[in-house]
Amino acid sequence: MSSEEPLQGPPSEENAEKKLSKKELAKLERQRKRQEAAAAASAAAGVSAVNLEAEDPLAANYGEIPLNDLQSKEISGKKWTEVKDLTNELKDQVVLIRGRAQAIRAVGKKMAFLVVRERGFTVQCVLTVAQDVVSPQMVKFATSLSRESIVDIEGVISVPSQPITGASQQVEIQVRKLYSVNKAVPALPINIEDAARSELEIEKALQAGEQLVRVNQDTRLNFRVLDMRTPANQAIFRIQCQVENIFRQFLLSEGFVGIHTPKLIAGSSEGGSAVFRFDYKGTPACLAQSPQLHKQMAICGDFGRVFEVGPVFRAEDSFTHRHLCEFTGLDVEMEIKEHYSEVMDIVDRLFVTMFDGLNEKCSKELEAINRQYPFEKLKYLRKTLRLTFEEGVQMLKEAGVEIDPFGDLNTESERKLGQLVLEKYGTEFYILHRYPLAVRPFYTMPCHDNPKYSNSFDVFIRGEEIISGAQRVHVPELLTERAQAVGIDVKTISTYIDSFRYGAPPHGGFGVGLERVVMLFCALNNIRKTSLFPRDPQRITP
Repeated sequence: MSSEEPLQGPPSEENAEKKLSKKELAKLERQRKRQEAAAAASAAAGVSAVNLEAEDPLAANYGEIPLNDLQSKEISGKKWTEVKDLTNELKDQVVLIRGRAQAIRAVGKKMAFLVVRERGFTVQCVLTVAQDVVSPQMVKFATSLSRESIVDIEGVISVPSQPITGASQQVEIQVRKLYSVNKAVPALPINIEDAARSELEIEKALQAGEQLVRVNQDTRLNFRVLDMRTPANQAIFRIQCQVENIFRQFLLSEGFVGIHTPKLIAGSSEGGSAVFRFDYKGTPACLAQSPQLHKQMAICGDFGRVFEVGPVFRAEDSFTHRHLCEFTGLDVEMEIKEHYSEVMDIVDRLFVTMFDGLNEKCSKELEAINRQYPFEKLKYLRKTLRLTFEEGVQMLKEAGVEIDPFGDLNTESERKLGQLVLEKYGTEFYILHRYPLAVRPFYTMPCHDNPKYSNSFDVFIRGEEIISGAQRVHVPELLTERAQAVGIDVKTISTYIDSFRYGAPPHGGFGVGLERVVMLFCALNNIRKTSLFPRDPQRITP
């Protein structure tokens, strides 16, 4: 429009109607009627909702908790009960719990069941319409909750006459108050029920002509926050916590000192190419493949016996069920008085104590794992079996498996030897020592009677290696020679080698992966099941 054109107002209704055809006018009339009907319905619904709320004298007993009340507003002094502690002894008592709405089921308009879960334990909660206790609106609110929402429930404990099959606790809560603390989205990426299902259940359903959802490993790891909530995963990581705890407590009782070593180092700690390299303020550096160098330096610093629990980084492209690029290492180093068997003695007693402790303290957790991933309890001896590498090679040879006497065992050979050991000695946990020197790290001490072998050992569970250990070279000249032989730039580990020039005691130690211990103790088929947020060549999130 030009500035000279006169401004025109909107056309009058009469003019507009003249311009529209009869067909168009009819269409507009239909649209107007639909809008009026929708507005009337909306208004009626609003009035109905208001009336319902106004008419419900029990409205204060349910609903969503306002954010303001969840911002550490006050300390009420309320007494909370954990779901795992809900037992028959609490019959007729009023309890207050917080958990997740795992399952919600309406039975008509006057009754509903909620299964509430807290840290792997579940309880059935019942809402039944009753005057001055539970209103129909409260039941409707309960059934509107999305699964996995966080809820607070107050109610009276009752003990049903029949066993409860859908919950871990054999009591019910007769709900009196129900509040939503935080809602989960209505459509979850994976359902906890599906993620908690065993392969046996899936196979049985298939045989019966029913197809159940199978949640694959990548999907689990992509939505790990949800996957963690299954009973089996809750149990796995509680057992992992106990493994670390027993490791610490046993070693402390044996006079060991806990230390923390750097993970940013100037050179490779193990040799080889499986190392993450990066620029450290203009200087080439690596992520530590183990705390090996520094725990030995701690021995040279007169700590006598040390241990560490910390991250270990391996840049290997291993797409296997038992390798990770980052894992938690349990490391030990100690002075040796006469023989490297002193280190194996610690391994023996430590792990027998650990296995005993897990079987005794974690029976419920082991049962939870067994329900989803069935396994047989680990077989081990009170005094751990020790075989030399040569004896192991001989056993394999007698079974028709040819092994290079100065090479390493591959995965198939390890499993076969584990099977032979179980058949002959009745144990799935044993030590194999005096390995060929050529297959051990540069800091491993050669045998006194044959330099082709070393004072080293590996430990196996269920036919898989979990521990590597050895007596270390504490003589700087021999250490330099060994490092150069495997291609390590001696300049990058000069401070390590120099620490042995000031007087170093004979010493040895071992390292074990926490995740691998749990995996093999529970006979799980993949180490990613025992790593909270696994890091492998293809995964660096979440």
